[in-house]
Amino acid sequence: MKNFLVFLFVLTFCLFNHVSGGGVRIANELKFNKNLWMRCYSKNDVIGPKIIPIGQNYVYYFTINFFATTRFMCTLKQGPNYKHYQNFTAFKVISYKKNGGLWDWRAREDGVYLEKLDQDGAFVQDPINPQKVYDWIN
Repeated sequence: MKNFLVFLFVLTFCLFNHVSGGGVRIANELKFNKNLWMRCYSKNDVIGPKIIPIGQNYVYYFTINFFATTRFMCTLKQGPNYKHYQNFTAFKVISYKKNGGLWDWRAREDGVYLEKLDQDGAFVQDPINPQKVYDWIN
């Protein structure tokens, strides 16, 4: 009986982690053929550095940890000289009920914009007009 309870606990834990995931998308919407330099990290993962060409994006999906404390930090830099940059929290768990979804970041000439999608892929905000969250730092 004890082994069966351990099995059920492990199975439940695996299923919970399987359905509670998140993701980060970084899109280069800059003009004038500027590349976008990207590096993101969490406590357990490092993504990049990567160069994202104009009009392309990079998507990374991950599992939310058991304690729902998963957080990804990112740094973006505008090419070609990479003088303009921004450091920001690209993903964090808001609550146990809203712990997943895709945080869609877009680098544009005047700043960095965010559009959130829930776990089902539905837009949390207006998909046509993502919100400007950060200005570039010189």
